[in-house]
Amino acid sequence: MGAKDNAETLTVVGREIRITNPDKPYFSRDVKLTKLDVVRYYLAVADGAVTGIRDRPVVLKRFVDGAEGQAFYQKRAPDNRPPWLRTVTLSFPSGRTAEEVVVDDAAGLAWIVNLGCIELHPHPVRSADLDHPDELRVDLDPGPGVAWADVRRVALEVNALLGELGLRGWPKTSGSRGIHVNARIEPRWTFTEVRRAALALSREIERRAPTLATSKWWKEERHGVFLDYNQNAKDRTTCSAYSIRPLPDARVSAPLAWDEVPDCDPADFTVLTMPARFAARGDPQAGMDGAAGAAGKRAPRARMPLIVVANSPSKEDALAGLERWKQRHPEAAALLAVDDVLVDAMRGRSSTWTRIRINLRHVPEASRPRQETPDPDDDPTREWREAMRNAKNEQPE
Repeated sequence: MGAKDNAETLTVVGREIRITNPDKPYFSRDVKLTKLDVVRYYLAVADGAVTGIRDRPVVLKRFVDGAEGQAFYQKRAPDNRPPWLRTVTLSFPSGRTAEEVVVDDAAGLAWIVNLGCIELHPHPVRSADLDHPDELRVDLDPGPGVAWADVRRVALEVNALLGELGLRGWPKTSGSRGIHVNARIEPRWTFTEVRRAALALSREIERRAPTLATSKWWKEERHGVFLDYNQNAKDRTTCSAYSIRPLPDARVSAPLAWDEVPDCDPADFTVLTMPARFAARGDPQAGMDGAAGAAGKRAPRARMPLIVVANSPSKEDALAGLERWKQRHPEAAALLAVDDVLVDAMRGRSSTWTRIRINLRHVPEASRPRQETPDPDDDPTREWREAMRNAKNEQPE
């Protein structure tokens, strides 16, 4: 049998898709997967995977030698594409143009996967309007040594801020070490304007969580989790939902519900586990296309039931105070979510301290403990603030 005959034909939504070299190894380390296995994975989650790329131009990131080989990006659609596969012509800041593939259904998805597209890389625009994105992308990229718990905490901060802005965030694991939070927006703004909005959001998250997050562009200036606002530039794409990542365990970019974020582990979502999860619960982001918001329309911020339980120059002493509070209020403590305990690194003019607050949103109002004197209560700026207040009151009118 000749090499050109080594193929398998699948019927996908009424179209015949020829899978060449179906037995070619695509993953051979922690898991063993052939090219045909990869195609069948995408067909098993096609309803979700197509939602993330439908009616969007797609950059073809091709792993023609499998996940362990060198990938290359192909912007231009192959000449030998089927006549039913659409394309659109994009222009780029460089002045160049490219006719790119547009996937509308599972058949188109299977066709590009056969080209070696292990990952799916759609642009944040629809084919009818290539100049105005309909998606704001927040890419949380942890630096070396950053704990996964910190990535999740920053994601929850992003979700809170998007809600204040009138937008709904849709989280997914990146399939690697990060989390993506995407928000549908009305296609009214240019790429430049959307990128500026993403930068402003990144800076606000950095202000709210200065020890966890950074918007600094230069790597030598970063710490913690980098909010990569540049994913919103016109020539950038990132992997969409259900994309397989070229890692030894064949993990995937998994859409999540927000109540899964505090405890999720990206290693749980792989080519081997995702089809069963998808069959059991469907796509957590099925409603995403119907949730477009107007970026910049700030919603009133709900007042959270926050109490301060500890202030101390010593983080260890402050955490010990938190444990004493939990012992005094065991019923309320049992109802707290992971992100209800806020450990704030505070900074005065010449001193730093740790403040611990508790969000009682999950505790019934009638059962919420009242604000007590924090234990310990060693705010090093208190004397200075009181002195400034007294001096102001003593000024003659």
